[in-house]
Amino acid sequence: MMLQTWLQALPWLLGAALLTWAASVPLRNVAIVDTLWSLLFVIAAWSYAGAAAAPGDRALLTLALVTIWALRLAIYLGFRTFRHAGEDRRYAAIRQRNEPGFTWKSLYLVFGFQAGLAWLISLPLLGAIAGAGRPLGWLDALGVALWLVGLVFEALGDWQLQRFKSDPANAGRVMDQGLWRYTRHPNYFGDFCIWWGLYLIALSAGAWWSVVGPVLMSVLLLRFSGVALLEQDIGDRRPQYASYIRRTNAFFPGRPRT
Repeated sequence: MMLQTWLQALPWLLGAALLTWAASVPLRNVAIVDTLWSLLFVIAAWSYAGAAAAPGDRALLTLALVTIWALRLAIYLGFRTFRHAGEDRRYAAIRQRNEPGFTWKSLYLVFGFQAGLAWLISLPLLGAIAGAGRPLGWLDALGVALWLVGLVFEALGDWQLQRFKSDPANAGRVMDQGLWRYTRHPNYFGDFCIWWGLYLIALSAGAWWSVVGPVLMSVLLLRFSGVALLEQDIGDRRPQYASYIRRTNAFFPGRPRT
């Protein structure tokens, strides 16, 4: 039954990816997939809830947490994408590597790929929503607390960075204030906390196997599309970044080094 519920969500995610890809074609901008990313988890969560006979307290809690996180992130990334002139440099590089025919290739290289990733990462949502109807307990409370820490880091970090970038006097400078003084990627650390918090809620329902979701998200944040990708060439664009690296933790917050 659990496997069937999980499989039923995949067509919804692929359908959302297909529609977003269709919107990206006339825009010639696949960066709109960033806005879709968090919404894919809302689609998955509500698909799992729709398959449940009678969603309990844990299911309702999980739906609320993932929806709040996803809408906040989608709105922020949506505004950022449409304020940006042209395609984000990350996607522009992918486009250049895969021409000719990137318009069609992007359907599976960008949109389909992200739908598949979201489907795998959503396993804690499946476990929490469609899992055993155990009463809420201390693991759920710990999960909510970790989720809240993550939301604060992600939202506050995004806000601080956006305010810093909006000041023309900061052009070419490195953001090292606020949360960015303690970690070079407070928003990614926040995402990390959010997904491990959701896993604790799933674990409270007995879904230990859903650990695949937060582990995969952690690998993405640290080794693939997060820290590693962002810092690949940032030193070339901001010479002061080398000094920032020496004194500031890459991911987990800590006191700045002298």
